[in-house]
Amino acid sequence: MTAIRKVLIPEFGDVDVVRVIDDVCEPPPPGHVQIATEYSGFSGADINMRKGVIPFMKKAPLTPGYCLVGKITATGKGADTFKLGDVVAVLTKYDAEATLVNQPEKYCIKVPDGVDHQQAAALPCDWNTGYSMALRTAKVSKGQRVFVHGLSGAVGFCLLTICLLQGAEVYGTASERNHAELKSRGAHPFVYTNKDWIQAMKALGGADVVFDPLGYDSFDESFSILSKKGMLVGFGANKQSFDGGEGSPIGPVMKLVARGLNPMCGKSTTFFGLSRDNSYYTENMENLLNMLKTGEITVPIKNIWDMEDIQAAHREWGAGSGMGSLLIKVARD
Repeated sequence: MTAIRKVLIPEFGDVDVVRVIDDVCEPPPPGHVQIATEYSGFSGADINMRKGVIPFMKKAPLTPGYCLVGKITATGKGADTFKLGDVVAVLTKYDAEATLVNQPEKYCIKVPDGVDHQQAAALPCDWNTGYSMALRTAKVSKGQRVFVHGLSGAVGFCLLTICLLQGAEVYGTASERNHAELKSRGAHPFVYTNKDWIQAMKALGGADVVFDPLGYDSFDESFSILSKKGMLVGFGANKQSFDGGEGSPIGPVMKLVARGLNPMCGKSTTFFGLSRDNSYYTENMENLLNMLKTGEITVPIKNIWDMEDIQAAHREWGAGSGMGSLLIKVARD
């Protein structure tokens, strides 16, 4: 066993429940590798996990951290794909906010030499989500009108990038302070709160695809701006986290899915849930890492907190200017 530091959520609640503790990491079991974490991704999922409102999640106590990038330090019996010192990225859902973590080897994806580790750390969760929804779920294509809520967020920026690469025209909502940069990148941004985007999209004939991470009443508004055969893709359901609420997203998600079952309506709805057991998980990650290596995509990093400052990360999530992904620096200098 090896001494480690890790984040702990001993019970669900407000920011003050989160702490960093000393613990130990067991040797990797068969089929697993042990990884010294460099960076862990941080997102609305961490906020919802701390509150205990993610459906079907583990009970507390638990260590959060949806994904990581780090170096392999040990291998279990039968784990022979990687060698010690290899840098890997992996979608974990739990446990990434720890200096050492054991993960099944089959979910680990080698990070190519020369790829920035901070940008790579944003791929398993943020960019895998956006890439999967755009290309696998909605099958965005050239000439379509796409609407994205939260264009300047981590997944939103990915959706903007991937949809533009597909030749779509991208509209969406974002904080006004980020509108100038979004316009320079080819987006057509609106302010969410004044609702001008609803009438504007209807006037254009509606959106072929809407990506909505907010949920609750936002799903109804997003459905209203779809074209006659448009698709609404819900994910995250983070509106309560922004608003400071504690409600479960299950009800709104069920309502969203039910709306798409009406045979008299040409519109469709679905809710996307990220999983490393999807058949395309490995392929998506390899594609994204290659796009990062070749420069086809660049992943902006909005902020990085040291793991010892984990409470600050929870307090400051959703605030501040800038665009892109959020990270926790787990490795000690």
